[in-house]
Amino acid sequence: MRKPPDSRICTGKRKFSSVLMLRLAFQSLGVVFGDLGTSPLYVFYNAFPHGVYDDEDVIGALSLIIYTLTLIPLLKYVFVVLRANDNGQGGTLALYSLLCRHAKISTIPNQHKTDEDLTTYSRQTYEENSLAAKIKRWLETRAYKRNCLLILVLLGTCTAIGDGIPVLSASGGIKVQNPNMSTDIVVLVAVIILIGVFSMQHFGTDKVGWLFAPIVLIWFILIGSVGALNIHKYGSSVLRAYNPVYIYRYFRRRGNSSNTWTVLGGIMLSITGTEALFADLCHFPVLAIQIAFTFIVFPCLLLAYTGQAAYIISNKKHVNDAFYRSIPDAIYWPAFVIATAAAIIASQATISATYSIIKQALALGCFPRVKVVHTSKKFLGQIYIPDINWLLLILCIAVTAGFKNQSQIGNAYGTAVVIVMLVTTFLMVPIMLLVWKSHWILVITFIVLSLMVELPYFWACILKIDQGGWVPLVIAIAFFIIMYVWHYCTVKRYEFEMHSKVSMAWILGLGPSLGLVRVPGIGFVYTELASGVPHIFSHFITNLPAIHSVVVFVCVKYLPVYTVPVEERFLVRRIGPKNFHIFRCIARYGYKDLHKKDDDFEKMLFDCLTLFIRLESMMDGYSDSDEFSLPEQRTEGSINTAFLADKTVNTMCSNGDLSYSSQDSIVPVQSPLGVNNLLTYSSQTNRTVSNEVEFLNRCRDAGVVHILGNTIVRARRDSGIIKKISVDYLYAFMRRICRENSVMFNIPHESLLNVGQIYYI
Repeated sequence: MRKPPDSRICTGKRKFSSVLMLRLAFQSLGVVFGDLGTSPLYVFYNAFPHGVYDDEDVIGALSLIIYTLTLIPLLKYVFVVLRANDNGQGGTLALYSLLCRHAKISTIPNQHKTDEDLTTYSRQTYEENSLAAKIKRWLETRAYKRNCLLILVLLGTCTAIGDGIPVLSASGGIKVQNPNMSTDIVVLVAVIILIGVFSMQHFGTDKVGWLFAPIVLIWFILIGSVGALNIHKYGSSVLRAYNPVYIYRYFRRRGNSSNTWTVLGGIMLSITGTEALFADLCHFPVLAIQIAFTFIVFPCLLLAYTGQAAYIISNKKHVNDAFYRSIPDAIYWPAFVIATAAAIIASQATISATYSIIKQALALGCFPRVKVVHTSKKFLGQIYIPDINWLLLILCIAVTAGFKNQSQIGNAYGTAVVIVMLVTTFLMVPIMLLVWKSHWILVITFIVLSLMVELPYFWACILKIDQGGWVPLVIAIAFFIIMYVWHYCTVKRYEFEMHSKVSMAWILGLGPSLGLVRVPGIGFVYTELASGVPHIFSHFITNLPAIHSVVVFVCVKYLPVYTVPVEERFLVRRIGPKNFHIFRCIARYGYKDLHKKDDDFEKMLFDCLTLFIRLESMMDGYSDSDEFSLPEQRTEGSINTAFLADKTVNTMCSNGDLSYSSQDSIVPVQSPLGVNNLLTYSSQTNRTVSNEVEFLNRCRDAGVVHILGNTIVRARRDSGIIKKISVDYLYAFMRRICRENSVMFNIPHESLLNVGQIYYI
């Protein structure tokens, strides 16, 4: 009997040696911390765009930076939020997926109770009167609560898309040594760098990733060393900013003036990249990121900001380019090259995070189908999305060339960052209550400390909406409309298909031939229904009174899990009596899984059918004394099977969990035998099994046809004007330009048959 899969691998909880953990911590510098590490390039410039007139303002700003870095990236994200990962996956959509497994709040309609038996579908149980149980029931009671949660998640997702400020800030260093150089030249350099960064994305991060960590490590050592040198050179009196009382003194002295909020808006940029730190989590274990941030990133950033503050106090007129002017002349140009390289890496980290976010949104039915390219054979999370790549390039160039100013771009970037952080804070509340079962006092403490820091920054960014802060809001609203309309229409289309599905009695009433001519071959009928017979089937046989000898209803669906193990991917069952030759196959994927070009989806389906027939006959051969639960077969003759395969068998099906049922569902029952034992026994079964397998092979040789629904979705006539515009125009346009299902499933064009229908939702 085969060994069960290692639970540590299934849950993403692997044990690493100390040496390997340190190596991963080193590698995480190049992928995770580039954006956060380049913040010293532009923070003080954005905090004091009109110059510095008082030393106490610099001390107050530095104190705010120090404790903002301590409370948000260090305490909140590195030691709290990173623990809320979904089996190593981060980001707002990963948090949402985690919540969907612990409460019935998922808006993905075609879920089934057998999905909860997956090894990756981990969730908690609650006592009846516990606070977690009450929160769970409260979230599940009304549909509007689920919709509000989805809107919150999409808002955080949309504002996380797009980046460009670090590149412009790095290229701006050219003007320090060449003051007469025009701003247009600086912008041109930034645009060229952006084009270069986005153009090499198709190579994948695994091709260039080995360069990232050394460069970023050198960058952190550089800014830390320069900071320490400036503290020694310009006086250590700046160290008094580590006393938080200077934050209070700053606000008491400055009051509620516009300059106070301007400083806060600039300081907000000191924690940019923190949200990408969470979204890029899939590449490294949490401990590696904690080690890298605590022992390298955090102390080097503190030294860099403290050293800049010391320089600014002594050179107030140079606040606009304090970073480059504080660098000794002997190492200026090497520092400029390293800064530019670090900025490129910072952009790479944000771009990679955007790819991960879009991939998760695709799986959760919240984004139009786009091409996803798997760029690494070792790391499943390393992907490339061409359409999103070029869209991001256009947005970055538009923002960089349009504003031509670090301050305005900083205002735009800061607004996006703080919105994502607020969304993460609100999502952490149900995570702590439902998943971690934390005490309510700890939850309140977390949210109070987080909001105490984030709400003032949010208000500071709101006040800068007219100074560039409107850009991320416009981009976020555009992406939000796309995501929400696509998700809404997808759900409504599924509901229409559910209401229009054909009853099993109708199928049984047609008889073995289905009242049609059964032509040789296999017909794979694709549907979103996990149960029942789709309306497309009745529409097809009504207009074309012939059907293939073997019919398989194929449902490809995504679950709110990060991955579905290959050996648990397919569920197969029979519909009706054996002489009907009708089956259902459900292929399940997580939001991290991909349909790759080298996946022979058709072959995997056929192998599953073959193994199902053999296993099904084996179950018929066991008596009640054996360790199987086999209720008597009902009139529909339905057989429900969940497969958990042995990798020694060259199929995607598995060691069978079988039972008979009259319901159109899958009821797994644990089998005590391995697949090899079952296959050995199957060779001794009666001639009926061999005949059916031989019949299946003949049908495959005769030809395989993939039948897809080419549906046209329209709003009902009594719908409002907004719904009609959203469905009839926006959704229809997105469906025309998005990737077709036949391409997603790698279906040969010569084997494709589209069946047209109109759905009124």
